[in-house]
Amino acid sequence: MALTNIAVLLFNDFETLDVFGPVEIFGRLTELYSIKFYSLNGGLIFNKHNVSISTQKLDSISNDIEIFIIPGGIGTRKEVDNTPLIEKIKTISNLSTYVFTVCTGSALLAKTGLLNNRRATTNKRAFAWAITNGEHVHWDKTARWVVDEKFYTSSGVSAGMDMALGFLSDRHGIDFARKVAHEIEYNWIEEKDFDTFKAD
Repeated sequence: MALTNIAVLLFNDFETLDVFGPVEIFGRLTELYSIKFYSLNGGLIFNKHNVSISTQKLDSISNDIEIFIIPGGIGTRKEVDNTPLIEKIKTISNLSTYVFTVCTGSALLAKTGLLNNRRATTNKRAFAWAITNGEHVHWDKTARWVVDEKFYTSSGVSAGMDMALGFLSDRHGIDFARKVAHEIEYNWIEEKDFDTFKAD
């Protein structure tokens, strides 16, 4: 069976768990998924926790990317105005079979216009700011994660893990997803439509 290729976007000041939560889940399934990290210009990317990751240039992504993961973090406040990055996100999202956003990563995707007239969610603590980047998006204030065709968007930080497991459930069945959650000793929130951190 051919591996499903996952491209993870990184930028300075990304949120650690936004990235490594889903990466832990998909990364365990080495017979099914392959993960690579990318940034606009390649090289080392650092976040607020001083975690550094070596990345390849987004230009090096081939046309066979099936899952494109866009994390959030404080860095999104700057990157929403990074026009070259937003254009690359749009191009790669159009090429990808699925696009995942975690936390305020949805603000970056919304900025491309690809979420226009679609349902999406985002970090509930940063909800008021995130939604300003997509006035034509149908933002969901209560969902833990939202699925609209190929677009999966999640609430903040740890919600990316729930969304990733939700995707595994959609693709491989709920028993498969529960087994992965059990292996990492994670209490998976299976209810995607309600987030205990919902926005007011």
